Amino acid sequence: MASITKRNNRYCVVYYYKDVQGVSHQKWETFEKLADAKKRKSIIEAENTKGTFVAPNTDTVENFLETFIELYGYQKWSVNTLAKNRSIIKYYILPFIGNKKIQEIKPIIIEKYYHDLQNSRSVLPLKNNKDGRVTTSVLRDVHKLLRCAFGCAERWELIASNPFKKVTPPKHEYAKRQIWTAEEISKALEACEDPKVSIAIQLSFACSLRLGEVLGLQWKNVFISDEDIENDNAHIVIDQQLQRLRKKEIEDLKIRDDIIFKFPPVTGNENLLTVMALRKPKTKSSIRTVWLPNTLVYLLRKWKEQQEQYKEFFQNEYHDYDLVISFEDGRPVAHELIRAGMNKLADKAELPHVVFHSLRHSSTTYKLKLNHGDIKATQGDTGHAQADMVTELYSHILDEDRKINAQKFDDLFYQNNNEEKVKRKKNNIDVDKLVDSIKENPDLMEKLLEVLK
Repeated sequence: MASITKRNNRYCVVYYYKDVQGVSHQKWETFEKLADAKKRKSIIEAENTKGTFVAPNTDTVENFLETFIELYGYQKWSVNTLAKNRSIIKYYILPFIGNKKIQEIKPIIIEKYYHDLQNSRSVLPLKNNKDGRVTTSVLRDVHKLLRCAFGCAERWELIASNPFKKVTPPKHEYAKRQIWTAEEISKALEACEDPKVSIAIQLSFACSLRLGEVLGLQWKNVFISDEDIENDNAHIVIDQQLQRLRKKEIEDLKIRDDIIFKFPPVTGNENLLTVMALRKPKTKSSIRTVWLPNTLVYLLRKWKEQQEQYKEFFQNEYHDYDLVISFEDGRPVAHELIRAGMNKLADKAELPHVVFHSLRHSSTTYKLKLNHGDIKATQGDTGHAQADMVTELYSHILDEDRKINAQKFDDLFYQNNNEEKVKRKKNNIDVDKLVDSIKENPDLMEKLLEVLK
């Protein structure tokens, strides 16, 4: 039971509780008004009766998030997700609410926190972030992380309920991603002089691959023999990706099964905080077989011949990692170099600047047009876990096609409809006029009857 005691014109709710070790403690909670004290007393007694009372917790948000990462993050997150969430906590959470106790975090506190955060300067502003303030994208990530964290706190009985379920962050409007059309991709390839960039673009567009999947592809998973071509079975198998990972997160997560191979650093870069690695895809659906167009098959065969010449030239200095896309000495190519090559290519070919990932959008859109909207077949190439992800993300078609659809609609519906009306109008007989004509010319009746016999 709880009691109310008046002290220095304030009202204290006094009660006993047991901590996680079972030790009994006395707790005083102070209120300015008697009504608030009575309300709190009723809540404590009701929760005790139901068995839902949560003992006071003095953990700060900062301390709790450390525990949350250790107990939850290490089990659930990938290396890059762990690194990203640590940055979010460091720059966008701890400076604002890190010192607050987790039981002090109420919806009104969260609303004020989001307001202050949205009016703060972004730590790493994006190029298209003109005012340099924290974007709604960052707020979305902050909310997602804290909602998950406080959901764990509720399950672990550190708080009575998750306050982040009661708050909606500012809506994030997704910018429409610009993509290259098939014609623009052809134009880019004509202007491209770097074979690494050219092969990367064609693999992504023809096979709907992510950049990490392109750069992580090894020749052992490329099947382009004469027999494969003859049987229309030239294909690639996607079962790994190339990523740059932070060493600290790899160490913290103690990853062994996910990482297939870690590339040794280039001489002089041993102290880098990151490492290039081949690792398994994030989801099972990303492991897939993709069949190749014949033109791309012959380009790959020619590219492999070129690599064999590099091997002969470098001999013992060649790093044979069996990578399809590599430097002349066999070393892996970083994501940044392909992206930089895309930007140079856009300038040279006078094309709009697009991110490499947009080639997957271009690929999927093009395939949906070719197969007349066969979502399942397209999903098999993209490696999405669910078919509706293809529908939601990529089912848009180009404006030119939408114009054609409108014209077809006009031709097939409106124009045909009007022709039928004209036909019906021509076939209609004005009976009154016919009767008047017969009255004026009786011989006309005899001719009509003769025709009708």
